[in-house]
Amino acid sequence: MNHRYEALLVLNAQGKEDTIREIIDRLESEFQKEGAEMEQVQKMDKRQFSYMAGTLDSGYYVNFIFSADPGSIEKMRTKFKLDPEVYRQSYQRLPDKKEKLGKKLAKSK
Repeated sequence: MNHRYEALLVLNAQGKEDTIREIIDRLESEFQKEGAEMEQVQKMDKRQFSYMAGTLDSGYYVNFIFSADPGSIEKMRTKFKLDPEVYRQSYQRLPDKKEKLGKKLAKSK
């Protein structure tokens, strides 16, 4: 059973600002290789970090919203952990569209 997820990836774009679109396309295809059905890709631009925890002081934020099997999340997490262009990653399960609609109907009664 597929569930909806949101993946926030912070990309290490230091010195690669001109190829950021290609990096995002490659990451999107990696999601699709693991069986994810992409719903939306939000490019949120480059942002400064509030503090330096490592060598970077900023990163390019990209938000992926997709449907996938729960087992594929761990595979993607492991794969992107080894990717030098992915600096940080965070995954969150979203309510299914049917659940969201059902809750709205229940509240309106």
